[in-house]
Amino acid sequence: MRDGERFKAENETLRARLASLTEAILRISEDLDLDAVLQEVSDNARSLTDARYSAIITLDDAGELQDVLISGLTPEGKQALMEYPEPTALFKYLTRIREPLRTRDFVTHLRSLGLPALHPRFGAFLGMQIRVGDKQVGNIYLGEKEGGLDFTREDEEMLEMFAAQAAMAITNARRYGDEQQAKADLEALVNTSPVGVLVFDARTREMVKFNQEARRIVGGTAEQPHAELPLERAIRSGETVRAEEIVIHLPDGETVSTLINTTPIYSEDGEIISVAATIQDITPLEELERLRAEFLGMVSHELRTPLTAIKGSAATVLGASSPLDPAETRQFFRIIEEQADHMRDLINNLLDLTRIEAGTLSVAPEPTDVAAVIAQARDAFLSSGYRNNIEVDLLPNLPRIGADRQRVVQVLYNLFSNASKYSREWSTIRVTAAREDLYVAVSVTDEGRGIAAEHLPRLFSKFSRIDDDDGRQISGHGLGLAICRGIVEAHGGRIWAESDGSGRGARFTFTIPAAAESGASATTDLTLASTGSERVPTDLERILVVDDDPQILRYVRNTLSEAGYAPVVTGDPAEVGRLLAEEQPHLVLLDLVLPGTDGFELMNRIPAVLEVPVIILSGRGRGQDIAKAFDMGVSDYIVKPFSPAELLARIRAALHKRVMYQQSKALEPYLLGDLTINYVERSITMAGASVRLTPTEYKLLYELSTNAGSVVTPDQLLERVWGQEHPADQRLLRSFVKSLRHKLGDDARRPSYIFTEFGVGYRMATP
Repeated sequence: MRDGERFKAENETLRARLASLTEAILRISEDLDLDAVLQEVSDNARSLTDARYSAIITLDDAGELQDVLISGLTPEGKQALMEYPEPTALFKYLTRIREPLRTRDFVTHLRSLGLPALHPRFGAFLGMQIRVGDKQVGNIYLGEKEGGLDFTREDEEMLEMFAAQAAMAITNARRYGDEQQAKADLEALVNTSPVGVLVFDARTREMVKFNQEARRIVGGTAEQPHAELPLERAIRSGETVRAEEIVIHLPDGETVSTLINTTPIYSEDGEIISVAATIQDITPLEELERLRAEFLGMVSHELRTPLTAIKGSAATVLGASSPLDPAETRQFFRIIEEQADHMRDLINNLLDLTRIEAGTLSVAPEPTDVAAVIAQARDAFLSSGYRNNIEVDLLPNLPRIGADRQRVVQVLYNLFSNASKYSREWSTIRVTAAREDLYVAVSVTDEGRGIAAEHLPRLFSKFSRIDDDDGRQISGHGLGLAICRGIVEAHGGRIWAESDGSGRGARFTFTIPAAAESGASATTDLTLASTGSERVPTDLERILVVDDDPQILRYVRNTLSEAGYAPVVTGDPAEVGRLLAEEQPHLVLLDLVLPGTDGFELMNRIPAVLEVPVIILSGRGRGQDIAKAFDMGVSDYIVKPFSPAELLARIRAALHKRVMYQQSKALEPYLLGDLTINYVERSITMAGASVRLTPTEYKLLYELSTNAGSVVTPDQLLERVWGQEHPADQRLLRSFVKSLRHKLGDDARRPSYIFTEFGVGYRMATP
């Protein structure tokens, strides 16, 4: 009878264990998110075996560590585990054991293998591989059974059955994640494409899918297409259309010239179920062609006019039936000289524009006085027959600029000429200059007709001109401002225009890097401001380039390599954190549009403690994007396409600014009692004895000590030390503060160095 009761009890126990196993298997199969699956596997493995701790690792296809999840340990325990002295040897041993490992004293077991003891100490231990067929997906480990008991054979069998199901759940979640990532990558590729992509339902003729460019072109409408459009032909006859030009009439009355390709998509039984179309807005190309034709006509006219005057003057002198008066002869030769100069200026402008677009415009910077450059440009302008007044207002003690004197004079002359064309005769043109950070900003302000907001974005484009509202055409070739931009950017500066509207004048401002006054510093500044071919970066300055366009990556990498930099390139935003930590770049070039994220979001993930300058590369030149980028602290913003000369000049300016910033932030060692923190050497000593800190502990101590005397909140420390996206919490922070105090010999009840301001944060004593 007692045996029957025992068998009944064992059956009940077995039934309960099987029920628990079934429920656990169902729970781990409910979700396809890999992180959630791993957490469920870990929690349910502990529950099934009454284990206190669990750990799961997953392996990639090459057998390398991919994911780690630890459950049940305190933050201190996790930190101690992460600081195990021989993690590689332990990892290799545990992952290569094919059979389950069950022992009552894991620490003693490790010692028998010649491995260091593990902290925290584990007694009972149970571990095994997670496999799908012959493929090892990962491993699961359990430690410290509740009540101080040993893991049993039944626990091992239970975990073995559970691990088989866990392997399938993890594999399915990983496949699902890969599919979702591939789908997201494809969607990002389509959405960031400069060509519109649309998909139409063949039955309803409705647009069912479209990317951002298609929405921009057609306005997101889903109207039934006209019967003669390529789309209708593709649906009716299965015709594949290639590069057909059509004009789309939008509901608001606007028209868009487009280039369309259509391809029918068939079902398995051969029926057309949908049509995929690509649509390209060729309106900008038509506008460019129009401007080019106008420009060629204008240049032909501009060349023909002086040629006519030259030929007429020469013919008059040579064909005179009787000798001309010497004064008349000189007048004809004066006309010939003036018109030849006019032709020379036009040809030089064309050559300058060609060099700018090819990235070969050379500048030879040297320390230059701002007032002298402005005076030279003013004299040249007034001597050319212009009747405007030039007022110069310079702030005192302006530094000299690192500039090619003649090129900057050319910029100012073009700005003066532009201001005169759009202003009344004898009106005043004002010139101001002031220091802005590491630059000198020069502004030219007129009292002219002003510039409408819609014209500001295209002012510095070639062939761009703004005619009067009454239809009167303004003289010029539409090249001056484009040349100004090229020259300024070749110096590493920026140029922009502002206007309060019609009739309220305009202000053009450009910046040029300031030159240091001391001999050594001046030499450095000149080197930084020189052309890429002349500069040899020291210690192969590393530049991280993040862009999902392979052509841009190749173009930028080649440009940086030829200039003597060490480029590190990636098209995967997920790699940025690792590359920042491993490569420690001096500067980051960051694309604004990236798969699955954007440059703004990515900047928020970069811990501020790195202090690496960032230059945005973007195909979008919208004012709000530029303003947002600079508000977030970027060093510069470059609009694609850009020339090698512009890119290198902007990089030199940003790196120079970084050097100056680091010099200004150079800190004296922190000295208080027995504690010395040497920021240059990144060393800590107590009473002359070295104190060994982990990198994270040093970052925490750096933030506290450099803000000595001020309270730093937990949120500030978490963001600055671990980064905005790191899952660190205040418990982990308290653990690190406790560890720091222990290593510094500081008593939390009577602290000498690190003080806790309850409810507020932490404060380090002022030295």
